[in-house]
Amino acid sequence: MVEKDKGLVIIGAGGHGRVSAEIAVKMGKWKQICFLDDDDAAGLSTDIEIVGKTGDAVNYITEYEMFIAVGDNKTREKLQSMLEDSGARIAVLIHPGAIISEKAELGVGTVLMAGAIVNCGSKIGKGCIINTGATVDHDSIIEDYVHISPGTNLAGNVKIGKGTWIGIGSAVSNNVTIIGGCTIGAGAVVVKSILDAGTYAGVPARKIK
Repeated sequence: MVEKDKGLVIIGAGGHGRVSAEIAVKMGKWKQICFLDDDDAAGLSTDIEIVGKTGDAVNYITEYEMFIAVGDNKTREKLQSMLEDSGARIAVLIHPGAIISEKAELGVGTVLMAGAIVNCGSKIGKGCIINTGATVDHDSIIEDYVHISPGTNLAGNVKIGKGTWIGIGSAVSNNVTIIGGCTIGAGAVVVKSILDAGTYAGVPARKIK
């Protein structure tokens, strides 16, 4: 059991969790950072301790802020919703090398990784991942539990629906809407709105299933 002190508990000690933990360390906000994970071996490549299982999270919500570092959108939503219902305080992680406009908004449980950019007027929902080097231009709306993968570029006035995953290196043209529950393949170029949930890939992006 960790000492009860002002700190951060990160749920998930896999690759995404370790990157999130490094961001938390760089932010310098918490005296103590630890992991919860159902796989005891998940955090072997980090010096941050795994102190328990995912189900132990409720034991820490009084003294600790929480962050869900799970890449799968649906699992992240399930865990964060459970913690919010239990009264947990959910952290926001912003890498010092990310750029976020003072006129942008970030929901709880969202992470901005190194090199990420969110420009003015954009609204990022809760539990989102704006991954390494991803850019969200002006006046865009990213709904809850969206994953914007590394190197993805969203132009201005883009709307991404809840739970959508945008693959690595993709591009979305301005004024485009992508409905919730979609998967956009790596390197896809979305030039017109997608209003039918499914998996899309290619240049320009087309539905493949």
